[in-house]
Amino acid sequence: MICLKKPTVDEVLQQGIHGPLETKPEERRKFLGTLRERIIVALKKSQVREKDIYPQIEQSMKKNKTARLFLNGSLRYGDLSKYVKLATKYKLDYTIVTNKEHETDIGLVLAMDQAIDQPEIYITRKYWEQPKTKKSLFARIFKR
Repeated sequence: MICLKKPTVDEVLQQGIHGPLETKPEERRKFLGTLRERIIVALKKSQVREKDIYPQIEQSMKKNKTARLFLNGSLRYGDLSKYVKLATKYKLDYTIVTNKEHETDIGLVLAMDQAIDQPEIYITRKYWEQPKTKKSLFARIFKR
């Protein structure tokens, strides 16, 4: 026989006023409504504002077809639109999260619905695979 604890009147009133209880509310506010354990990759606001798309984000979208994209609504839509288009291209759901009560430095999060415990979620720099070119004899001699 399983006995469930009935909520007190005070608990019901508190949930009515403040909304339902949620796990790790500070972590959810920081990571645009999701938990750290679910995140595949994340970008800071300054990275989202950059002109170019981070190729790591696109690669992660290709690889994780059931992921969801969370974007910080405090950024200009012009900065977010390139990632919205990318999510649309890969048929991923996306959400623009606006929380005027709490500030976060996170600009973009690509996350799953369940925990994946990625050891490193932050992308620190862009990388592009550039073809290796042979240096000319002149460049090798003068080490340029």
